[in-house]
Amino acid sequence: MGQHSAFWNAVETIHDVVYFSPHTKEKYGAVGLKGYWMGYFASRSAALGTPGPEVVLATFHGFAPAVVHRAIPDAWTLSADHGGREAVLEARLDLAREALAPVVAEHGPIEGYVESLHIALRGLDLAGKPLAAAQSAVPVPDDPIGALWHAATIFREYRGDCHVAVLTTAGLGGAAANALQVGTGRADPVQRELRGWTEDEWAKAQDSLREWGWLDESGTATEVGRTARERLEDATDRACDAGIDLTTRARLVTLAEPLLTLARSVADAGAVPFPNATGGRRP
Repeated sequence: MGQHSAFWNAVETIHDVVYFSPHTKEKYGAVGLKGYWMGYFASRSAALGTPGPEVVLATFHGFAPAVVHRAIPDAWTLSADHGGREAVLEARLDLAREALAPVVAEHGPIEGYVESLHIALRGLDLAGKPLAAAQSAVPVPDDPIGALWHAATIFREYRGDCHVAVLTTAGLGGAAANALQVGTGRADPVQRELRGWTEDEWAKAQDSLREWGWLDESGTATEVGRTARERLEDATDRACDAGIDLTTRARLVTLAEPLLTLARSVADAGAVPFPNATGGRRP
């Protein structure tokens, strides 16, 4: 793994701890939200304000409309008497702190590279990156662990925004993008249910990928499909680089190793399982 890929892999893993905490339902339930997915959609989109389901669908990309509409906008009504979006954001941050604290404790002081990570954020061009821009407007936590997760989240959403742009340019809708993930082994077959797609919607997406020669009859990626998937990753990397100045790129290379070491410990501790629905690779 090159230093470039290592950095993005590390921030993805650090960010993802909030999705796999055993306390998600409890934390989000305390602020009025019902169930895992309402907590997920509300907490990830709360940086945008209190967006409607159409905005969540557009920015998240990979989810079926029905699963989003079951959570949004009801999440904003249910959380209103419990502190609203600010409380939802705080619950998410608490999940991150709880998951990362034991790992960080084994690595000694992190303040140095957390500060460097926040300096690197200044070198990002956020034009056309809605989720990253929204997260960057959320106040930076005062504690090192919170600040680490906050910065990792902005970088993760930055690359995610770039990836969505690449997928849509390639003509891949949400169902097809997920079917390709499953076909290449980057996600388990349960991805269909996790993302809310019906069997018919999934079958149509697979058929479209077969027409391109990307999947075989069993739904497994062909060599052409695997190559295409790697090219999508390469295009995402190029899109990311286009919005980062050279000085910041050099800083990210320097940060890659300490962040990757931390991310490996996160994975080893089981705070993020692999493979998983995000499609991220084990650091």
